Amino acid sequence: MPHASPSLPALLLAALNAGAALAGASAPPGAATGIAGLPRLEAATSLLVVAPHPDDETLCCAGVMQRVVRAGGRVSVVWITSGDGSELALLLIEKSLLRQAAKARDLAARRMREARAATALLGVPAAGQLFLGYPDGGVLGLLTDHRVRAYTSPFNGAAAVPYAQALFPGHPYTGESLERDFAAVLERVRPTLILAPTPLDTHPDHRAAGLLTIAAATRRGMLPQVRYWIVHGGEGWPTPRGLLAGVPLTPAPRMRGVTPDVFWLEPAEEDRKLKALEAYDTQMRVMAPFLLAFVRTTELLASRAQP
Repeated sequence: MPHASPSLPALLLAALNAGAALAGASAPPGAATGIAGLPRLEAATSLLVVAPHPDDETLCCAGVMQRVVRAGGRVSVVWITSGDGSELALLLIEKSLLRQAAKARDLAARRMREARAATALLGVPAAGQLFLGYPDGGVLGLLTDHRVRAYTSPFNGAAAVPYAQALFPGHPYTGESLERDFAAVLERVRPTLILAPTPLDTHPDHRAAGLLTIAAATRRGMLPQVRYWIVHGGEGWPTPRGLLAGVPLTPAPRMRGVTPDVFWLEPAEEDRKLKALEAYDTQMRVMAPFLLAFVRTTELLASRAQP
C-alpha cells in the first residue's frame, strides 16, 4: 500500500526537532558576538554577499546582513545577473509568451529596482548595491565554454552587459570579463566576510557563482573568509513550504556531509527579512510559497563548500 503523506503538524515537528538538534542553542547571541562560525561582527566588518540573482541575498543572508549593520559594519551585495531569464516572470509579469529581448531587459530593470528596495530595508546603502549584469542562465557557460568567446543571451539578446545601472556597462559576456569585474568588486569592497552560494546548489548560475567566488578568494588568500549558503538544495526543500513563524530552517539534502553553522534571527530581524522579500513583487507573484519557506528563525551557513 502507498504510504500516506506526512501531515503538516508532523512536518513542523520534524523541522523544529531538526533545527534544535542542529543548533544546540535556543536563542541568538548579541549583535557583536561570534555567531555561526562567523568572525566577530563589529564596526570593522565588511560583508560582501554574492547573489546570482536578485532575491537570493535576502533568502539566505538577510539576518546576517542586518546584524552587521547593527554592529556598525558595512554590507555590500554583488548581483552576478539581473534576473532577466526568469521565463515564468516574463510570462506573468511582462505578458510575453515568446522570448523578446526588450521584455527581458524590462524585467531586469524591474528586478534591479526591487533589489535596491529590498536591500535598503536591510540596511545596505546605494553604494553597496552592485550589479554586474551578466547573463541569467548563462553564468556557468561563461566559466567553461565562453571564457574568451562572447556568449549571447537567449533572453536579453546581448553579448555584453546591456544595463546602464551595472558597474561595467558594455563589458563582454565572457568568463575572463566576469572574473575581472568580480575581482574589481573585491578590491572595492575589501570584505572581511563573504557569503556565497555553494557549488552544491542544483542551479547552474548558483554553482557558477560559488566557483567564481572560490577561485577569486583563493587567488587573494581570502578563502577562510568565505561561508556558503544554498537555495536549490534538493527536490521539495525547504520543507514545509510557505510562511511559518518560529520554525527553523532544516538542512538541505544537497548539503549532506557538510554540517552548517546556525545563525539565529531575532524576531525583529525575521520580520524585516519578510518585508524585504515582499519587495520582490515579480518573484513573489510566481513562487511565493518557495520564497517564504526561507523566512525562518535561522539561516544556515557552511564553512566548507563540499563534504
